[in-house]
Parts: sequence; structure tokens; C-alpha cells
Amino acid sequence: MEAITQLVAAAEPIVKDANSTGAGLTALGAGLAYGFAAIGPALGIGNIVGKSVEAMARQPEAAGMVRTTMFLGIAFTEALALIGFVVFILLKFA
Repeated sequence: MEAITQLVAAAEPIVKDANSTGAGLTALGAGLAYGFAAIGPALGIGNIVGKSVEAMARQPEAAGMVRTTMFLGIAFTEALALIGFVVFILLKFA
């Protein structure tokens, strides 16, 4: 936590002195926000697909129901990545 405080304290004079540096820091923050927002859905989709394949291998007769549920889970999880992208665009251009 102390490292973050030191980074913020070091960046304050830079942001106050030059507008171009402030824009660069805004772009960096927006990029990091989208990067962090994409990590969760990526892990979630990987987990959903892996568990679905495992379930279909264990019970092939339920493959249709598992596949349908898998696609719904992927869609809902991907919506989180899209929300992160919208936040990225808002931070970048607002």
C-alpha cells in the first residue's frame, strides 16, 4: 500500500506541470482498467468450458443440456468483458 502512495505522490507534480503527461497517465489508466477487466472473464470462460467438457465426458447423454448451459454462461461472462470495454472507452474519451 505504501508503494502505491509513493507512486501517486511522485506523479502529482508531473500531472500539475504538463497537460500532455496527464493525458498519457489517463491513457495508461484506461488501458490498465481494460486489461484488468478482461482477466476475470477470460478465466471464467476457461473454467466454464473446461467444466462443461468434463461434464459431457462423464455423462454423454446430458451433453445437449450441458452445452446450452455452457453457452449461456459464456454469454453472461463475456458481458463482463464488454462492460469493461465500455468503461475503458469512457475513461479514454471522457
